[in-house]
Amino acid sequence: MGNGETRVRGFAARAGGWSARHRWAAVGIWVLFVVLAMGLGSAAGRVDVKDSDQLPGETHTAAKIIEDAGIEEPASETVLIQAKDAGVKATDPEFRAAVDAVIEAVGATDAAADIQSPYDTRTISADGRSALVQFDIRGESDTAGERVEPVLKAVEGVQKDHGSLRIEEIGGASMMKTFDDAFGDDFQKAEYSAVPVALGILLIAFGALVAALLPVLLAVTAIMATMGLMGIVSHVMPMSDTANSVMLLVGLAVGVDYCLFYLRREREEREAGRDAQTALRIAAATSGRAVVVSGVTVCVAMAGMLFTGLAEFEAMGLASLMVVAVAMVGSVTVLPALLSLLGERVEKGRIPFLRRRGRKNGTGPGKSSGESRFWGAVLKGVLARPVLAVVVAAGALLAIAAPAVGMKTQNLTLDQEFGDSLSIVQTYNRVNDAFPGGSDPAEVIVKADDINAPEVRSALADFRERAISSGASRGPVEIKTHDEQNVAFVYVPLVGGSDLDKAGESLDKLRDDVRPATLGRVDGVDAPITGQVAGSKDFNDQLVGSVVPVFVFVVVFAFLLMLLSFRSLTVAITSIVLNLLSVGAAYGILVAVFQHGWGASLVGAEGVGAIVSWLPLFLFVILFGLSMDYHVFVVSRIREARLRGRTTKDAIAHGVVTTAGVVTSAAVIMVAVFAIFGTLSMQSMKQMGVGLAAAVLIDATIIRGVLLPAVMALLGERNWYLPKWLHRLPDLTHDESADAVAGEQPPAVEEEGERVGV
Repeated sequence: MGNGETRVRGFAARAGGWSARHRWAAVGIWVLFVVLAMGLGSAAGRVDVKDSDQLPGETHTAAKIIEDAGIEEPASETVLIQAKDAGVKATDPEFRAAVDAVIEAVGATDAAADIQSPYDTRTISADGRSALVQFDIRGESDTAGERVEPVLKAVEGVQKDHGSLRIEEIGGASMMKTFDDAFGDDFQKAEYSAVPVALGILLIAFGALVAALLPVLLAVTAIMATMGLMGIVSHVMPMSDTANSVMLLVGLAVGVDYCLFYLRREREEREAGRDAQTALRIAAATSGRAVVVSGVTVCVAMAGMLFTGLAEFEAMGLASLMVVAVAMVGSVTVLPALLSLLGERVEKGRIPFLRRRGRKNGTGPGKSSGESRFWGAVLKGVLARPVLAVVVAAGALLAIAAPAVGMKTQNLTLDQEFGDSLSIVQTYNRVNDAFPGGSDPAEVIVKADDINAPEVRSALADFRERAISSGASRGPVEIKTHDEQNVAFVYVPLVGGSDLDKAGESLDKLRDDVRPATLGRVDGVDAPITGQVAGSKDFNDQLVGSVVPVFVFVVVFAFLLMLLSFRSLTVAITSIVLNLLSVGAAYGILVAVFQHGWGASLVGAEGVGAIVSWLPLFLFVILFGLSMDYHVFVVSRIREARLRGRTTKDAIAHGVVTTAGVVTSAAVIMVAVFAIFGTLSMQSMKQMGVGLAAAVLIDATIIRGVLLPAVMALLGERNWYLPKWLHRLPDLTHDESADAVAGEQPPAVEEEGERVGV
């Protein structure tokens, strides 16, 4: 059978072959697809997740009432006037003069409305040393940060005139402006720097500019196409800025990885003496297939987020799923066409001092030039003592994962998120110390047929009284009524303040005791309780309830995909166990660093006593998917070597050392990109960056370089075990050995009963 006559099975091989034969058509179709997706997406516009759909439970009900009523809540601001000397009280003339000066200065800006004196609202602390002037910023709350600067300057002016007092402003608008000024470009810079970092690492890996640009080009075009598709899909399932950022991260990671796998295999075959056409066919049938299996598995993992019941997670899951699918299709279609077009020109733009490795070592077909000396040495020791390697590696990972047993999750408070790096955080802490819960009160959204009916008015008064007498609040409880919409807003400062555990107990009293005894007794009244503490609780409750279905969906479907793709029960089981071990180690590192503070200073962080609520489930889905990239690639190479007649032990050694270079390059890119997010100022972003970077590093080294080969060496031929009763399963292997694709006859593989499933 000649080279040009070889027919191979499988989507990747056929797609690669067609693209190589119809090069300009394949490139043109891809460009047209990207342009059309972007154009249609831009024309359709993007529909974002509504506030009322962001959170579940009572928080959702409250937001829905406000949305349906057409009430636009203005951004509320507070000015803290606090005596520096314990002897000065709010009743002193100097203090009163400062309060009057604040009210006059804020009112003169024309940016404030509904200014309230602490002497009217009774917002004076129990010790008499602190008072709050409260007001709203005119206009839409979403853009209030753009209009608050004159007010901030006015308050600063009053502070200069009253040196014996502390006069500071805090609120939704001032925090928005402060964070935009301090961190507004933080996240965007990290996103933009990810591409140059990936390109730099690829330049080192390939030593040629054109070869390094191909993976980045594929990833960027896949991201661009997905952005357009997100606009179209958002009319069915709303998207968000967070989903966009996660899509960019995942798209860059898998887009570069898939192209890297494909391109390195094609180069390796050419270095081993194959002609360009044969090398491309081999890459399509081997690495191309690994890309398809990996891509489908990652898509399944991302789909797990659709089972959370949280609109933000659903948007992230769908956006990530789409970019992985686009990158996967691009890798097995347009990439072969580009490689066929470029030929030897893929080596253009050689970087000085980075000589092309391996060509001089390739002495003929089948001779690998990509073997890693370092991993060859490591593997020699691992395969010589596989039991010791398993015990040491698994023991180390279990020890790293151990802290995860005590994981505590919550939505981070302002001081946890930003520390004391900003003066407004210190103001936030002072307000909470003087008025526990005052900066983040619970909000009771009361909807009635007639909000001014006597029984409703009486119930509101009873609620205000019982909220304080029950111990849930120390007051003052403020009520704002919207007569036209028959809606009332009740603001209840919770005992516990910024301590979410204690504040949560106060919230439970309001929901379970105070509300049923007051507002709950009036027919036709709906009174969901929302606010930061309530939102955190509802979010956590929803996440906890979704953990099991998400976990089961991802694990079961990943298991089935591995079983069908490799036709080995053993490979499927070990894949799941090793990936779970990798995720567990990442959890352990997160808890140790960010919850307990062990070594937190090494990553510029601090122990905040908790992991941000959304991160554990997010990490599980993302890491489980990305881990499959390496696993499928390595195991595919091992299986390919086994098909070519090597013993299982030799196949393991060959598969690991020949993939070590590309896996290391891919891992370094991922670790570098994720580590960028670990440098951001927000603790939640640090946690995400460190967790992802640590997990990928562990996965590419301890898991794939030590534990996987050691476990497979111990299992021997049982790696390929498939029970007879599973032989009826669909055969999705659809791969050929490199020799078969090249038109050469591979050595026969001796079957050992039912254990040799290859």
